[in-house]
Amino acid sequence: MATLLIAEHDNASIKDATNKALTAAAALGGEVDVLVAGEGAKGAAEAAAKLKGVRKVLLADNAAYAHDLAEPLAALIVSLAGPYDAIVAPATTRYKNTLPRVAAQLDVAQISEIIKVVSPDTFERPIYAGNAIQTVKSKDAKKVITVRTSTFGATGDGGSASVDNAAAAADPALSSFVGEEVAKSDRPELTSAKIIVSGGRAMQSRENFTKYIEPLADKLGAGVGASRAAVDAGYAPNDWQVGQTGKVVAPELYIAIGISGAIQHLAGMKDSKVIVAINKDEDAPIFQVADYGLVADLYQAVPELTAAV
Repeated sequence: MATLLIAEHDNASIKDATNKALTAAAALGGEVDVLVAGEGAKGAAEAAAKLKGVRKVLLADNAAYAHDLAEPLAALIVSLAGPYDAIVAPATTRYKNTLPRVAAQLDVAQISEIIKVVSPDTFERPIYAGNAIQTVKSKDAKKVITVRTSTFGATGDGGSASVDNAAAAADPALSSFVGEEVAKSDRPELTSAKIIVSGGRAMQSRENFTKYIEPLADKLGAGVGASRAAVDAGYAPNDWQVGQTGKVVAPELYIAIGISGAIQHLAGMKDSKVIVAINKDEDAPIFQVADYGLVADLYQAVPELTAAV
């Protein structure tokens, strides 16, 4: 069995999500090749070649893959799919957009956000916001799989794979890049952060995130997250959202401040190793999953916690 793993990267380096998805790909058995598609992505390809267990790296370096457009990337993956039994990618925003297109063009059913490889054709994945685990057995000749990386350990270095050039596929020209606004931060990315401090609707304003949440996160070297309610209210940007419709995280420490614990939010963070909740409502659902809970006014407790760190 041969597997093609699609790398999540920033052209210069490989993202942690790729290392974790590689662990899942290796569990399928057989050899694993890695596709790095981008522009000026030689650095990422060389980093992928050092990952343990990689047979070879395919580098598709072309302007068509510079801006994460799903259509040209899907066309590239389909053009390379021939010799592979499985196509695997981390369940990031980029590949949640791309792999369904790949599955449709290959006329197979996608298997989304697996959390366990039972056998090369059988997988476990969460459903109903993580309240049930579904076991899926696929009869498709080619498996198209996204991986919920929060449940897999990261594969380390130790490999010395070759880097081969892959020809660009014909661009379907169904979309074009217009522009982007990129948020820049020195904080770690949510999906790879070891500590996350999240705020909810109880924060009441964007200014309160700046005043209470961010200073604590900066002292802890943590990423900053938010509930969907806080994002929808405009208190936090979209890329901070944790939950079923946001980012799924599993840090060593998750601090939930002013978050009630709606089932959609819990689906995105309940696999965290240690969960700390601060909420003045002692009946808040968040306390049912918290390892440590503090029933207190966050506007008093958080500054005290920040000062004590």
